[in-house]
Amino acid sequence: MFRIIFIIIFFSILFGNDTISDDLAYVMVMEKINKKTVPVDYINKVFSSKKIERHKKIPERFARPYEKKSWPEYKKLFIKESRIVAGTKFYSENKDLITRVSKKYNVDPFIVISIAGIESNYGKHYKGFTVFNSLYTQIHDMPKRAKWASKELASYIEYCYEDKIDPQSIEGSYAGAFGFGQFIPSSFNRYSVDFDKNGIRSPHAWPDVLASIANYLIKNGYIAGSSDYSKGGNIWKSVWAYNHSDNYVMAVLGLTEKIRERCSGLFSDVENRLDYIVENFDPVDSKSIADLQKTLNANGYDLEEDGKFGKNTLDAVRDAQADRDKANQMVGPTNKEVSE
Repeated sequence: MFRIIFIIIFFSILFGNDTISDDLAYVMVMEKINKKTVPVDYINKVFSSKKIERHKKIPERFARPYEKKSWPEYKKLFIKESRIVAGTKFYSENKDLITRVSKKYNVDPFIVISIAGIESNYGKHYKGFTVFNSLYTQIHDMPKRAKWASKELASYIEYCYEDKIDPQSIEGSYAGAFGFGQFIPSSFNRYSVDFDKNGIRSPHAWPDVLASIANYLIKNGYIAGSSDYSKGGNIWKSVWAYNHSDNYVMAVLGLTEKIRERCSGLFSDVENRLDYIVENFDPVDSKSIADLQKTLNANGYDLEEDGKFGKNTLDAVRDAQADRDKANQMVGPTNKEVSE
């Protein structure tokens, strides 16, 4: 009896391993994954899951990507009233967090939240297929994407092993991107940030998501504090790195300006707006500085609205602060740093 049981177990293991080793996805992932970091036993277990399946809809989705649409069509999808309203609400509800992220990385906060808006509509639309099965399907059913997908699947398994996550538990897009920021696995491993310091790089926690987006931009060419929004400029290139599409970049920058404009109207009157700006202003880009100058002028100052934080603007801000018992609060550069 014992001998029979042994034979059954032996052949189960034997044929089970043969089944895995014949799997194209398994073979390609094994060539790319860091086996010093991820044990082979773990990889074998992952590829033995009964939840693995190939989705016919995934190749169909790749046949009609958003990026292939004309700019007018693309614009209608992403720069629409409902998304502008959602972005304005998101900014209002998460203002403190957004400000902290923006100050740490010195990036335009409205670009960061616009990317989050286009990628997942602020956490409302970010899933449909398990990340594993999406990449697995691409390896088997889309030969031109197999090499890329196997690299991403290897990165995804490394992430799941390191953070103790069930590889079948995370859902993402048909392309294999996941989380509110829609990072592909290799980018998530490289750029994700544990901003809330809880020991986890969460793709579904806004502190980590927003910081990760900002970190990605900085690491991909965004010059800290830049206000160059021109085509081919550093900001354009960093957003293009996020998604290799001119339509995507134009949508992000377009939504950025719509939300920025809408957020400037959150204040019921000019006086309340000045109170807010004087207390919270941190000169990051020329547009926000020009906005400050415009608000100061509406309160009786006479400044050139040139977007430059010169001595006259600095003096006006400090004067406004003094009027509101904020004279000790320093805003902007020191006198030594200010140019006429």
